[in-house]
Amino acid sequence: MGNTYKITVDDVTKEYAEGTIIGDVAKDFQPEDEYPYILCEYNNRLKEFHSPLTEDGTIRFLTSKDKNGRKAYRRSVVLLLQKAVYDTYKNSYYDVRVLRSIDNGYFCQIVSREDDGITPNIVPVDEETITKIESGMRELVEQDLPIEKIVMKTKKARKMFHEMHMPEKEILLKYRQSANINVYKLGEVYDYFYGYMAPSTGHLTAFGVTAFNEGFVLKFPNRYTGEIEAFEPSVNYCKELQNSIRCSQMINVETIGALNERIAAGHGRDIILINEAMLESYISHIASKIAENRSKKFIMIAGPSSSGKTTFSHKLSTMLMGYGLKPHPVPLDDYYVDRDKVPLDEFGKKDFECLESIDVELFNHDMLELLNGERVLLPEFNFKTGKREYNNKYMQLGDEDVLVIEGIHGLNDKLSHSLPVESKYKIYISPLTQIAIDEHNPLSMVDIRLIRRIVRDSRTRGTSAQGTIAMWDSVRRGETKNIFTFMDSADFMINSALIYEFSVLKVYALPQLYGVPPESPEYAEANRLIKLLEYFLPLPADDVPNTSILREFIGGGAYRV
Repeated sequence: MGNTYKITVDDVTKEYAEGTIIGDVAKDFQPEDEYPYILCEYNNRLKEFHSPLTEDGTIRFLTSKDKNGRKAYRRSVVLLLQKAVYDTYKNSYYDVRVLRSIDNGYFCQIVSREDDGITPNIVPVDEETITKIESGMRELVEQDLPIEKIVMKTKKARKMFHEMHMPEKEILLKYRQSANINVYKLGEVYDYFYGYMAPSTGHLTAFGVTAFNEGFVLKFPNRYTGEIEAFEPSVNYCKELQNSIRCSQMINVETIGALNERIAAGHGRDIILINEAMLESYISHIASKIAENRSKKFIMIAGPSSSGKTTFSHKLSTMLMGYGLKPHPVPLDDYYVDRDKVPLDEFGKKDFECLESIDVELFNHDMLELLNGERVLLPEFNFKTGKREYNNKYMQLGDEDVLVIEGIHGLNDKLSHSLPVESKYKIYISPLTQIAIDEHNPLSMVDIRLIRRIVRDSRTRGTSAQGTIAMWDSVRRGETKNIFTFMDSADFMINSALIYEFSVLKVYALPQLYGVPPESPEYAEANRLIKLLEYFLPLPADDVPNTSILREFIGGGAYRV
């Protein structure tokens, strides 16, 4: 008699025979009229449905509502899209490129490599073609075709992707040290994906395709409602998205493979210096615009966690001084209410990121008096005591003085409700990925910020990677509520991502991530980030300027942040 395994799902324990696959367990627990299960955590390790049971334990099934389930869903829909494009064009030289995330979807283009089999040429798509592709995707869902996983020698996979005219994927695998990789197959289409996949096309019921900017957007369901919402992208985001694509094209580094090739050829230092110069130029442009209008006394800077707001505010201030202005930093943190007055969130915990955690009326009183030429005693928040203090910090504004105000609520007009609109200059800062993993795997801008924060928290706060990952979902909820909705009210949006930064951050982040205990709930996420960083060749930090935004996270910066 074979072994049996006791498996617990949602506090219900059942016994299964040896050889049972996780997909069979999923059928026993899948609720009707609920999001379909597509992935699971089996004893805190991510597993696909074709994996067999190997030990007693706990399984938590994931849907597209869950972070890792959502990632698997998106990857699987991309493979579905590839198959539909293959069926539409019936030509191996035609493919889809997944370029960037945008408005809960991916911006994609159809490309042809007919000239040399390597260089992608954008193929214009009309509404009729887009409708045909989407219809093809829905037919594949109805057929419920299996998404097969094939263990393949890395060398063989590279040769296969060369023959399939996927040069970015071929170069990416050139730097993979593992002898074998997992390749996924849907019909005639083969691909290599960063991460796990859904078991079949029948699980991929919610998506949309809409024309956009010489291509189209592949839309995904809202994580809370499961609905495909109207495509209403941020104007500022779309503008900066195009800037980021142009930046990577100018440097000729659009994928991880291309970056690794440049590093391996000894050009890593050039990439750093060119990328930093481009960012410096853009910040200088913002400073010149501010200097043109001396009525702008309040420079309001906001952005999500680990965007580099502090370093950016210092760099901007330095450049403003070059235009004859006198900038003064005013951290919104200094206007925190005393810690015992911070309101609670829906979980009963102190909500330090809500607007009510700021003494809005005191802030408006002080700023309005400064605008009127008064001499004002400004507060400073003591994070050790949790109280506001007054330490002889007086300020009075002259004609050349401007206040550089940095904090998550900087773009919310409720924060500065009494200040005249014409006195404010708003800047939104966030890292937007400038490179992709390969043709079909975009890099997540959220991953950039999370890895930045893991490195910084370890260096400045003594917080482990496990601790940072554990609180990340809470941070993300606060950003959605308090920051992202105000993006389009900004006068400028700046992309703080650096093409080379993962190669530098890798050296600092990997030791922290390897320290996350396998038995912890954060292990699956840590392991995913480890796999992501392993794609990058390392770069030493020696050539990173001490004024770089990256220094805010790795240390050694000129601004002492």
